Amino acid sequence: MGVNGSVLAIDAGNSKTDVALIGADGTVLSTARGGGFQPPVVGIGTAVDALGSAVERALASAGVGTESVAHVSACLANADLPVEEEQLTEALGERGWGRTVEVRNDTFAILRAGVDEPRGVAVVCGAGINCVGMVPDGRTARFPAIGRISGDWGGGSGLAEEALWFASRAEDGRGEATELARTLPGHFGLGSMYALIEALHLGRIAFERRHELTPVLFATGAAGDPVARGLVDRLAEEVVAMASVALARLGLLDEEAPVVLGGSVLAARHPQLDGRISELLAVRAPKAVVRVVEESPVLGAGLLGLDHTGAAPEVHERLRAQYA
Repeated sequence: MGVNGSVLAIDAGNSKTDVALIGADGTVLSTARGGGFQPPVVGIGTAVDALGSAVERALASAGVGTESVAHVSACLANADLPVEEEQLTEALGERGWGRTVEVRNDTFAILRAGVDEPRGVAVVCGAGINCVGMVPDGRTARFPAIGRISGDWGGGSGLAEEALWFASRAEDGRGEATELARTLPGHFGLGSMYALIEALHLGRIAFERRHELTPVLFATGAAGDPVARGLVDRLAEEVVAMASVALARLGLLDEEAPVVLGGSVLAARHPQLDGRISELLAVRAPKAVVRVVEESPVLGAGLLGLDHTGAAPEVHERLRAQYA
């Protein structure tokens, strides 16, 4: 085959992009990394331009051109609705990076990285929360996952906001007492929630730093605070609700099926959260087989690409071995 590529795999999240050029035999020919993919912020054209920089570096590193790419498998953040996937498929197709293009939400990459075949459900909890499922016949299950208007609750950002809400009300007397009123401002070296509210409101603490409060919430819960523990339990309930609904939609609820957990919050392996998820799944989806994915999501994008090209099982295995 020389250095001809078969699949150009792209995993693009909000903060970074990974690209891998994969040969027809499953060998990774080259890789590249780029910045985040945020079309709602910068527009589709500019966001795809950013992908193009990483794609060009991956192709140049392998010493090939786009004519060597049979299929582009792109798993992209912010491709939350099918119509957005269609728009992005068209935008990537116009770049001519491969003969065919398939765009999916980036949660599908995490799911495919964590399963041996395209069958199962993944729940991802990082800055936000999302859940997708798939089966080999091509059927999928998914949620809009665009925030509160689509019924979402959870994710690192949502947990931080909830923790701030409870802590603020505890300090001024509107709500029940919680150690969060001390631990949240304490994380930033402040002595009160009032001081933290002021610092956040006036920009003395950058908005992006709110995500630092999520680990503080878990630590406060682990120390026994009832309010913090209640929020952790609520997250477990949300994870299990999404997983069990997706399993049911795909007809997998009554048979052994993988439930893959990913994202920074779930990958942190918080004992209370893990334990409660297991307890609830034992009731709502007793045959689910849970695992936390550790593989790189770009592996999942690559495997989805090989699924599309009809590659043999040993090709899939060779690709997976390189990311073990």
